[in-house]
Amino acid sequence: MAKVKSTARGFIQATHFGPTVLVVTVSFFLSLTQYSASSSFEIAVAILAGQCVVGWTNDLIDLPLDRAAARQTKPLVAEKVSPTHLRGAIGISLLLAFALSYFGPLGFKGTAIHAVGLLSATIYNVKLKRTMLSVLPYAISFGAMPWAIYVSSGKKPPLWLYLGFILFACSFHFLNVIKDLDWDIAQGILGLPQRLGRKRSLLTATVLVLLGGLDLGIKWYSLIGK
Repeated sequence: MAKVKSTARGFIQATHFGPTVLVVTVSFFLSLTQYSASSSFEIAVAILAGQCVVGWTNDLIDLPLDRAAARQTKPLVAEKVSPTHLRGAIGISLLLAFALSYFGPLGFKGTAIHAVGLLSATIYNVKLKRTMLSVLPYAISFGAMPWAIYVSSGKKPPLWLYLGFILFACSFHFLNVIKDLDWDIAQGILGLPQRLGRKRSLLTATVLVLLGGLDLGIKWYSLIGK
């Protein structure tokens, strides 16, 4: 039983639990603007399956680097989960993400956009995180969420909404990388934040957050001014 619990915790950890909870929660509340609570829950579960694919793929690809850095907080390094089991789980979650999207409220159009978001995140894991274009998948993948939800309901998301998603997501990229910045540089992972360095990455993240806040503030002001 202890082994089962440890393995389960390992799988949850490998999803990158904090960001996954945030993304799924946001998807649920955003869906509530277009759908019922039950339909919004279905969408959130589909997004959860997709986030599992992204997180697990990231840990699987980074395993050699994580082992070299002795990152025992990583479930694969700590041997809480085996690579073989994680590969199987990725396949199952990918099928679930598409099935739950297609047969749920997102339908064909929403599923296609969801697929673009997952593809973008996967390309980041495989290649782009090591390049100057490392921030691009954040803009594409997180910007895809409001498009998937709105398009599936027969609408287009307002400009301020998906622009806000993109700005805050890109700022998270610069902030998230900072904690492992020195290790990344030593291991040859030279994405945009690593190339900019700690101070300029913090500055970039701050500017993006301020722009995102300005975007939301303008929308709020336009609403109360009516």
